[in-house]
Formats: sequence, structure tokens, C-alpha cells
Amino acid sequence: MTNIDRIKETATTAEEMARKVWLAGLGAYGKGYEELTGRIEALSTDSNKFFDELVAKGEKLEAEGKVKVGEVKNDVVAKTDFESRIQSVRGKLGLNNQDNDQKIEELSAKIDALTAAVAKLSAAPATKA
Repeated sequence: MTNIDRIKETATTAEEMARKVWLAGLGAYGKGYEELTGRIEALSTDSNKFFDELVAKGEKLEAEGKVKVGEVKNDVVAKTDFESRIQSVRGKLGLNNQDNDQKIEELSAKIDALTAAVAKLSAAPATKA
């Protein structure tokens, strides 16, 4: 084999090696792209599934919250109705607290006036007729 043949063989081998390196790089890029695309699709699917689960959970909690708010509202209305009925009965029986307070003040004023009148009468000298 002559030097020219060896140079041609070496050039051909180098060319094939360079082509194989190029193809390996292209293959690595393709493999990475496919893997990345697969992972992105999986993440997208998983995130959509997770989002849907969160929405479903939120809808459930919203429904439960509405039920609780309705129950509390009904309890408040019932308690208000009950208290207004009690006030009405107390008023009819004369047990209204405001009326009692006012009556106590009026009676205290009358007692004070009577006490003053008795003190004035007892201070005046007794006269025999």
C-alpha cells in the first residue's frame, strides 16, 4: 500500500468518524428532545389533573360552606323570632325591663318625697288643740 492509499484510507476513516460523531450528536439532541417533550406532556397532564382535583375540592368546600351559612342563618332567624316572642310576652305581662326601671325610679322619687315630708312633720313642734 502506497502513501497515497494510506492517506486516502485515513481521510476516509476520519470522514466516517466525523460523520459518526455528527450523527451521535444529532441522535443525542433528538433523544433529549423526545425525552423533554415526553416529560413536558406528562407534567402538563399531571398539572391539569391536579388543577381539576383542586377545582373539585373547591366546589365541594363551597357547597359545604353554603350549607353551613344557611344553617347559621336559620338559627339566627329562629333565635331572633324566639327573642321577639319573649319580649312580646314580657310586655303583655308587664315584665318589660325598661318599664320596671322607670317604675323603680318613680317609686324611689316618691319615697324620697315622703321621707322628706315625714322629717318635716316630725321637726315641727307638736301642738295640742
